[in-house]
Amino acid sequence: MVDTVKTPCRNCDEEVPLLPDSLDVPQKPTPLPKVQIVILLLACLIKPIASQSILPYINQLVSELDIVGGDARKVGYYVGLIESLFFITEALTVLHWSRVSDRVGRKPVLLLGTFGLCLSMLCFGLSRTFWGLVLSRCITGALSGNTGITKSIMGELTDATNRARGFALLPMTWCFGVMLGPAIGGSLARPQDHFQRLFSANFWGHYPYFLPSLMVAMFAALSFMMIILFLDETLPGTSLYRPRPTMVDREETPCGGGYGTTSEICSPSGSDDLAGPVPLKSLLVPKVLVPVACHASVAVLQFALLALQALFYSTPIEDGGLGFTPATSGFWMSCQGVVNGIVQAFFFAPLVSKLGEKTLFRIGHGAYALAFGLFPFIHMIAQRSGIVWSVWALLSCQLFLFVIQCMSFSCAFLYVAASAPNRKTLGAVNGLSQTTASIVRAIGPALATSMFAYSVGHNVLGGYAVYLAMIAITLATSRFGAMLPVATR
Repeated sequence: MVDTVKTPCRNCDEEVPLLPDSLDVPQKPTPLPKVQIVILLLACLIKPIASQSILPYINQLVSELDIVGGDARKVGYYVGLIESLFFITEALTVLHWSRVSDRVGRKPVLLLGTFGLCLSMLCFGLSRTFWGLVLSRCITGALSGNTGITKSIMGELTDATNRARGFALLPMTWCFGVMLGPAIGGSLARPQDHFQRLFSANFWGHYPYFLPSLMVAMFAALSFMMIILFLDETLPGTSLYRPRPTMVDREETPCGGGYGTTSEICSPSGSDDLAGPVPLKSLLVPKVLVPVACHASVAVLQFALLALQALFYSTPIEDGGLGFTPATSGFWMSCQGVVNGIVQAFFFAPLVSKLGEKTLFRIGHGAYALAFGLFPFIHMIAQRSGIVWSVWALLSCQLFLFVIQCMSFSCAFLYVAASAPNRKTLGAVNGLSQTTASIVRAIGPALATSMFAYSVGHNVLGGYAVYLAMIAITLATSRFGAMLPVATR
């Protein structure tokens, strides 16, 4: 068994850092607890599948609701509003759920969020009014504490020797969700148009977008059952926590009886220290706020890019887009997710070791400017020559840049986890980070899609003003990356 340092519980201190520099750590990476990691990644997979599955058809769905008056250029306003209200409700609740998880444990909050997502997707598929769509997305946002919780669990399942490997799996899982979601939405939307014999009932004609929502809800229900049956509670001192054996998945845990950072600092018998969360103001220090700001900066850019990408693909060429069908949009976004997931899985940890977290973060952040800058060139070629090989070549370049961008997310996760002052604040720090990200995500998609509609509608800079604005935001937020420490430990 790999030697590790254990601090007796009587010496536990709230001010001991979660990832202390002074602790001697094993040079050999600790094996990840495979079963727990797989279940956690399954829980992480639900949200990107749900959010991305609606992208191939959301613009078409909104245009069919008679709220745009037949003007396709107004679709962007309403699509942006739907997504922004989701992130607003998430921002209002995610910190609460994260702090609740510091009290009652990670597993109950994770289960509640999974159930809420399942319910909201069913409501979304059955909605035939604009406000019905808004309500279903708000339900998802209000019960969406899972993103911060999963990061807390990953931090508690890993230690300093395997944390980069563990956290690299989170954006990789998101990438696979980005792959599966559009594929589900694009191929199963309007099933009567593709599978007339199987879906000939009037129900499918009245609710043409229920089938992809149903599939996502079923996947959420499966994840709910897997979490109940197989995921262990990782926070000591809570009612569901059980001391673990020294062997997990036939591998030794770092401290014999526990996982990751919690066990390295204190054994479960020290649960009295977990009676309540620390004051939120104790987290409002530069060590925490700089990584949170970095996470927020890449979050707003990422979701603005995804919203613009979906709108750009579906909008007719004469109105500033490419005129792709939902199936074509879904296929290309799925390819993007496949490539990204593979690269994240196999190359992120080696690149972190070679370049360092800060350098890799700044490279990924800067790639957004290039990705936004390609949109005008792609459209100009399509407008002049149609969808020719050079359009696909530039779309492939965007795909490569998307892979580089996602590595900045992984680096941000590492910095946020390392910034937690101690084990009692891990949930609160991740909740604060997710709250900030949700706030800017509420702004990002609505701002980007609205600027797209305004730029095209008023022919501002040839309809390309939105992309110049997003490049300016990218450059303005690059300052946060410069303020990061060189390494997370």
